[in-house]
Amino acid sequence: MSERIVSAITGPVTKWVVLAFWLVMLVLMGPLTGKLGDVESHDNSDWLPANAESTQAIDELAKVQDPDDLTTTIVYHREGGLTKADYTAIVLQIPEIASLDGVVTQETKPDQPVMPAIAYPTGEKKGQKHGLVSADGEVATVSLVVNYADEDPTALLDLRDDLVDLTEIEGVDVYIGGAGGSTADQMEAGAGIGGALLYAAAGVVIVILLITYRSPVLWVLPLVSVLVALVVSMGVVYLCAMYAGLTLNQMNRAILDVLVFGAGTDYALLLIARYREELGRHADRHRAMAAALRGSAPAIIASAGTVTVGMLGLMVATMGSTASLGPVCAIGIVAGLIVMLTLLPALLVITGRWVFWPVRPAYGTTGEKHGGIWTRLGGWIRKRPRAVWIGTAAVLLACCGGLSMLNITTLDSSETYTKDFPSLIGDRVLEEHDLGDPSNPIQVVSAPGTEEDVVEALTKAGYEGATPVTDGTHEVALTAVPLSTDPMSKASFDTVENVRSVVHTVEGADALATGTAAIQLDMAAATDRDTKVVMPLVLGLVLIILMILLRSVLSPLLLMATVVLSFGAALGLSAIVFDAMGFAGQGREFPLFVFVFLVALGIDYNIFLMHRVREEVVAHGDTRRASLVALSATGGVITSAGIVLAATFAVLTTLPHVSFIEIGLAIALGVLLDTLVVRSILVTAINLDLGDVIWWPSRLARGRTNLRSPADPRAGAGGPRPARPTPMRQQFRQPPPMRDPRPRDPRRY
Repeated sequence: MSERIVSAITGPVTKWVVLAFWLVMLVLMGPLTGKLGDVESHDNSDWLPANAESTQAIDELAKVQDPDDLTTTIVYHREGGLTKADYTAIVLQIPEIASLDGVVTQETKPDQPVMPAIAYPTGEKKGQKHGLVSADGEVATVSLVVNYADEDPTALLDLRDDLVDLTEIEGVDVYIGGAGGSTADQMEAGAGIGGALLYAAAGVVIVILLITYRSPVLWVLPLVSVLVALVVSMGVVYLCAMYAGLTLNQMNRAILDVLVFGAGTDYALLLIARYREELGRHADRHRAMAAALRGSAPAIIASAGTVTVGMLGLMVATMGSTASLGPVCAIGIVAGLIVMLTLLPALLVITGRWVFWPVRPAYGTTGEKHGGIWTRLGGWIRKRPRAVWIGTAAVLLACCGGLSMLNITTLDSSETYTKDFPSLIGDRVLEEHDLGDPSNPIQVVSAPGTEEDVVEALTKAGYEGATPVTDGTHEVALTAVPLSTDPMSKASFDTVENVRSVVHTVEGADALATGTAAIQLDMAAATDRDTKVVMPLVLGLVLIILMILLRSVLSPLLLMATVVLSFGAALGLSAIVFDAMGFAGQGREFPLFVFVFLVALGIDYNIFLMHRVREEVVAHGDTRRASLVALSATGGVITSAGIVLAATFAVLTTLPHVSFIEIGLAIALGVLLDTLVVRSILVTAINLDLGDVIWWPSRLARGRTNLRSPADPRAGAGGPRPARPTPMRQQFRQPPPMRDPRPRDPRRY
């Protein structure tokens, strides 16, 4: 960071300008955060690749049907069978249902084939295989279409509540299912993302900061800075969603919240630790902060840059939800970086030394304390570094054995949440009574006038329930094929593939199949492709950045190998935990998301450590001694940062989404492994074993500095070997602080 920028941030006058700037940003961006939910997409079709068959079919279907229509199913269930009075009550409810705001009928859109339209259950329908009443007479359904494209999305929740009140019949259980019901339940499940999740993350950060700083005041400054970074990033994401075509879903928003909290707090911990150290060397807190920024900013910027590039690598994904996660997270990281290197320093110099109360760092003392557990750990590793890193790697490889328990699949509706929502119960009731959900058919789009040909081909193939929806007068022909299985199950996927193979053979029809099951099938195929493409791309990008930062080839390769090993161990341990928790499997996006975050965030701590190692080598020579000094100097702050990041991602486990729980838990476990085991033990042991070789082919590996310390027992036979090694406490002893020549002014404290 240049002297001009440092002076602008930490100057006695300019610090107030920095504070004023961020106050203005809060005023501008604050109102936008409340609108973020308005630009979220709850339609899976919005995330499909452009070349997927479902996408092409949806484009054709838009010529005759509003793409914002949501088919909804009302499920009535009475144990022992519905009575004639029940049927009468259901029929009488139909006009009231049709009059609800947002409900679409043939009358409201006479030129559009509404599929399915509101249906009237009658006793004569009993026994119909794909009818509206189950064969045992216990279940009846009413289907409708709703459209809230021009209204607040939360209006769908209000409609669900209205339907529940309107359809109440004594002794009859009523469930709102179908696409409309599941979307409403999804919105309810995601309600915690904007509120409870944020409060939980803030609470975790506060507790850890209190433990770390042991100050009742200091924690406020990093927390305020993190909240500013979150508000700014959410405002920028909203603007990008509104005017730049960026799409957003609940998962992306949840990850944005925890990422800004975790990464932002990490940067704050590193900066404050260096600032505390510099306060002991400088009487003027402004000069101390300037020195802290010069010392810590390069590592923080390098870390944030690596994470940002890794996140942007997701943009090559074909799945819209995956591709959009890249810029969303990149915005959060950049916002956190800028705030922590500008607003936080300004707040710290404005408040002065008293903010560290009750242990204020006084001038003339060393704020950075070497020794303790990290010095002892370094001394233990130093005795037999090769045995330590081989043993540690073997343990991590053993943890990778749990990978055999992973079950990467598409979770069906009943496996998606940790609680039973009404739509899930309704779907289960329909399946138990062998009644297909009329709101989730396979939709076959074909050339005008080919409906009958498509139906004939499907009937010959055994799909007797295939029904034409259009009558030959529309621009596109539409045929419905009912499903009696969960649209997100493998059985439905097999049905979609079979239907596609049949309709593709209809000459002149140019038929394409879509619908909920077809969309999920295409999403699964796209996610599998993205996993194979994005993983090596992110690895390559991060590796190149490391080579540039460390000016070495061997060291980045070793660091990447340790991070990948940590990723495998985290997934293996996570699989064991998930099996114990009774989860049916992991979503197809699980390995990709966990990989990208663990590689990008895991390499963070290695950058912090290795940046300090290189700094010590350049200044004093001897990679082995530099590694021990770096471990002792950075162990506490990096461990605290890792615990903060792991804890914030673990907050995702409070949501009722199985995918959120699995991703949050795996990332938290991986970060802890990387912080406590990989970075502190494995990397340090490798550095001590290989010594200066790790910098190959840079000048540090060619004897251009004092590469061998006289106290190093591994020095060559011709080099000096002292009779008694220098005690580690002497190796880490710091020179006395330089006195500031200017008179001490109490007002600067």
